[in-house]
Amino acid sequence: MGKKILGISAFYHDSAAAILLDGQVIAAVQEERFTREKHTAVFPVESIKYCLEEAGLTIDELDAVVFYDKPLLKFERLLQTYYTFAPRGVFSFLKAMPVWMHEKLFLKNQIYKGLKKIERFDKKKLRLLFPEHHLSHAASAFYASLFEQAAILTIDGVGEWSTASIAFGKGADITMLRQMEFPHSLGLLYSAFTYYLGFRVNSGEYKLMGLAPFGNPESEETRGFTQKIKTELIDLKEDGSIWLNQAYFKYATGLRMIRERKWNQLFGLSRRVPESEFLQVHANLALAIQQLTEEIVIRLASTAKGITKAKNLCLAGGVALNGVANGKLYKSGIFEKIYIQPAAGDAGGALGAAQAANYLYFKEKRELASTKDRMQGTFLGPAFSAKEIQNCNKKVKATSKQFDDFEDLTSFIANELSKGKIVGWFQGRMEFGPRALGNRSILADARDPQMQEKLNRKIKFRESFRPFAPAILEAYCSDYFELNTPSPYMSLVVSLKEKRQLPLPNNYFGMSLMDRLAIPRSDIPAVTHLDFSARVQTVHEETNPRFKALLQAFAKKTGCPLLINTSFNLRGEPIVANPMDAYRCFMSTEMDFLVIGDYVYDKKEQTGKDQPEKWRQYYRAD
Repeated sequence: MGKKILGISAFYHDSAAAILLDGQVIAAVQEERFTREKHTAVFPVESIKYCLEEAGLTIDELDAVVFYDKPLLKFERLLQTYYTFAPRGVFSFLKAMPVWMHEKLFLKNQIYKGLKKIERFDKKKLRLLFPEHHLSHAASAFYASLFEQAAILTIDGVGEWSTASIAFGKGADITMLRQMEFPHSLGLLYSAFTYYLGFRVNSGEYKLMGLAPFGNPESEETRGFTQKIKTELIDLKEDGSIWLNQAYFKYATGLRMIRERKWNQLFGLSRRVPESEFLQVHANLALAIQQLTEEIVIRLASTAKGITKAKNLCLAGGVALNGVANGKLYKSGIFEKIYIQPAAGDAGGALGAAQAANYLYFKEKRELASTKDRMQGTFLGPAFSAKEIQNCNKKVKATSKQFDDFEDLTSFIANELSKGKIVGWFQGRMEFGPRALGNRSILADARDPQMQEKLNRKIKFRESFRPFAPAILEAYCSDYFELNTPSPYMSLVVSLKEKRQLPLPNNYFGMSLMDRLAIPRSDIPAVTHLDFSARVQTVHEETNPRFKALLQAFAKKTGCPLLINTSFNLRGEPIVANPMDAYRCFMSTEMDFLVIGDYVYDKKEQTGKDQPEKWRQYYRAD
C-alpha cells in the first residue's frame, strides 16, 4: 500500500488542501470555496475535512502532513531584509514581528491547533514535513505531467528567498539548479504595476493582463514606458534574471508596494484610483509591463533549456497563470512540449508539497500516465448527489425540471444558448485552481457581439473590458485558433486564425477604449480580445464527457463548436461550490437558466425572480 499524504497551503493567501493516496491525487480544494472569502489565508479546516472524507481516512492514518514552505527560512529572510534596509521599515518591522512570533514562527503549533478543529489525533505519531516553497511549485507541475524528464521553471512573488527557480525533473527526482532571490522578483514587479494601475495585489494581476491589449504597441508613449522601466526600475540580464531598483519600491520593508511619488515622477501620471475611468495612458503602461514580462519569461525559459537540454518544460508559480506570456512561450518553440500546472499559484503548492513528500522524502516509485496528466481535468473538489440537489430545491422553494435523458437536456440547453440565453452550468466535481472548466461555469453564445458587455454588466457585475474565454471541442481547435496542442486548462492565450479575423477601421487607435471594445473582430466576437487573441480551453471526452456533450449539441444546432465559458461567480466572489451557492448566484443576476446535474431551472418560473437584491450577497471588489 502506498503512502497517504495530506498537503496544506495557508497563512499567506489562497489556502488549500490536497490528499494523495499511493501517488494518486484523490482530492484538492481551496478553502475560499467553503468560507466564501476570496483568496482566504486561514488554516484550511473545511478543505482538509473534505479531503479526508473523500479519501476515507483519519488524521492518524496519514503517513505525513506536509506544509508548502519552510517558515523558518522565510523568517530568516524577513529579519535579514529589515537588517539590510535599516532604519527604513521600522514601523513595518514592529507591526510584523508580533504576528510572526505568535503565529508564523511557531507554525507547527498552528498546524496542530488547526487539525484539532477537525478531529482528535495522536500528536506524537503525526509526521510534519516542510519542503521549500519553489520545490512545492516545481513538484506540482512535474509530477502531474506526462513527462519522464523535463526542465521546470517556477516564477512567483517570493517563497522563502527564491522568487524564480530552474530545476530538472527526471523520473521521480527533482534537482533544483538555479534561483533568483528576493527582493528581485518578476512576480512582485508585475504586482507593483497591478497596484499602480488601481487593481488589488494578489487578485488583480489578471485584470492588468486583460487591460494590456487596449494599449497601442506603435505609440511613442508605450515605447517610452518600456524604456523607462528598463532603465530606471529594472536591470534585465541576458539569462532572464532581473535586478529591481529598490529606490522605487517599498514591499521589502514597507506596508505598500511602491514609492508612489517616485513612480508618478517617472511615468508622468498619478496612480489610477481604483474603480475610476480607464484612460489610454493606463492601457499603454499595462501593455509595456506585459510585454516586458513576456520577454523575461522567454529569456528564463531559454536559460532553462540551455542548462537542462530538456525537450519539455513544466511551469508553475503565480506568474505561470499569465496566459499571454505562456502563449508567447508556446509560439517561441523553445521547448517541444510545455505543461502548465492549472493550479499554478499558492493553492497548487498544497498539492506540490504532498507530491514532493511522496517522491523525494518517501522515495515512492513514479508511475507515468500514458495519455493524460495526473490532474483529472482538475475536477478534484466536491460533487453533490441528486438527493442533496433536491434538498436544496426544497429549501429555496425552487421550480425545476428533472431530465431523465441527458441528451434531451443538452439539446434543450443548446437551443436556449443559440437564442442568446445565459446559462449557469453546475456538474460533477468542482475544479481545483482559479479556472472554471465546465463544472462550475457560466455559458453563452460567443457569436453574439453584445454578449461580452452583457455578461460583464448584468451577470458578473465587473469591468466592461474584461475578456471571456472560449471552450471548444478539441477536434475543431485548429480551425479557429493558432494552436496545435491540447489546452484543457485555459493556460494559453493564442491568436485566432487569420481567416476568422475582421479588418479594423482606419481610425481605430483614435477611438476611445470602450468604442474599440464594441468593434467586432471575428465571427466569434465575444471571445476575441482586442489583439485578436483568446484564452482557449479544449474540451475532452476523458475528463468532461458532459461538457463535451453540450458543446456537441450546440455545434449540431448552430454549426459552432464553442461557447463562452466563464467562472460561475460574481465579481469578488469565489467560484460557487455547492447547489445553494449556484442557485443564489443564479437568482441574484440576469442569468436565464441554471443546470445542476440533471435539473434545469428557468428563471421565469422561480419565486422571487423579480427580487435579485434579496438573493445577492455582497463581496469586496477584487
